Amino acid sequence: MKKTIICLLLSVLFTNAFYSQDKTPTVSFKNGIGISTPDSSYSINMRFRMQNRFMMTTVSDEDLSPNSWEARVRRCRLTFYGHMYNPKLTYYLQLSFSRGDMDWSMADASVNNTSPNVVRDAIIFYKPTKHLQLGFGQGKLPGNRQRVNSSGTLQFYDRSPVNANFTLDRDFGFFANYSFKIGSTFKTILKTAITSGEGRNSVGSNSGLAYTGRLELLPLGDFTDGGDYFEGDVAREEKPKISLAGGYHLNDMAVRTQGQLGKDLYAARSYSTYFADFLVKYKGFALTAEYMRRDTDKNPITKSGSNTRFIVDGDGINTQISYCFKSRWEIAARHSLVTPQNELYSLMNQNEQYGLGVTKYIMKHKVKAQFNVFYNRDRKLSDQTDHNKNLFGVFQVELGI
Repeated sequence: MKKTIICLLLSVLFTNAFYSQDKTPTVSFKNGIGISTPDSSYSINMRFRMQNRFMMTTVSDEDLSPNSWEARVRRCRLTFYGHMYNPKLTYYLQLSFSRGDMDWSMADASVNNTSPNVVRDAIIFYKPTKHLQLGFGQGKLPGNRQRVNSSGTLQFYDRSPVNANFTLDRDFGFFANYSFKIGSTFKTILKTAITSGEGRNSVGSNSGLAYTGRLELLPLGDFTDGGDYFEGDVAREEKPKISLAGGYHLNDMAVRTQGQLGKDLYAARSYSTYFADFLVKYKGFALTAEYMRRDTDKNPITKSGSNTRFIVDGDGINTQISYCFKSRWEIAARHSLVTPQNELYSLMNQNEQYGLGVTKYIMKHKVKAQFNVFYNRDRKLSDQTDHNKNLFGVFQVELGI
């Protein structure tokens, strides 16, 4: 009943906002479904997307019989964005609805994460000049390239193990982006954030904050259709395009094993994350690589009696190469390597993955079908033994507007 009443109230609100004008509102279908008032005082754009996934993991690299199956809606999201009162004042709201998309698992059990997280992004932006944008709310930190890219614009079924171990994810706080050109083509983008450090939808925060900065250099100018923020050269760049980027993140007094993600530590730890990446695209060819490293200011291991939890320290590198044909079929390869620091050799294995992928883009990244095959190996560095050597195959369909 409460949900019905809320929906009715929202319907009345939007009806009054858009139809209380003297003229009919403008409707657009360029990116989702967009509605704006005749005097341009309000606008809202609505989009949805879903990822349906079917995956099989083998027993080992020698025994190819099924060990497990994954069959689920991996992501299901609804997005709203637009402006209020003035085009300089904008908003972005993203909601998630599938179980696997709401940090609803034991891996994320935390006193700061006590319930399913429906709200992924809820941020207000103000753009006083064409070069500067300020933000306040919950959103993605300006971290590594794969995190900055939407999960709907990936050329494989999901992000790499490097991202899974060292990503900054989302946080609540203040954001600032500044961009400018040097000459006619060379573009520079600086992104910064000061946030709570506890992750999205946190119910509390200690005295420590998180500080993040990312610098992007585009020496050959802008990519077509914002191509530096989606994987694969689906736009088939007519001229070579390059993006070089790097950044730094300090989380002071982090309380979770991965900063904004993971379980609670038994004692707060401060850590630094360093990241660098590059991207090249030209006529269907794309090459990207990123490096990430996390260091803790002191021993990353925390204990409570016989129980142990630790900051995921170490480094990783992920490399992807692909070619997209004019028919919008793409072939891609990936190599990922995650190595823990010495103190964690007995607690965390080195992980290495090799992957091949074939993607059919029907409406670029909005509608696509993907098939991937990966070889996975975990290696215990303390005694140089291999574990969990297996293969897995994934079929995934992405559909959105």
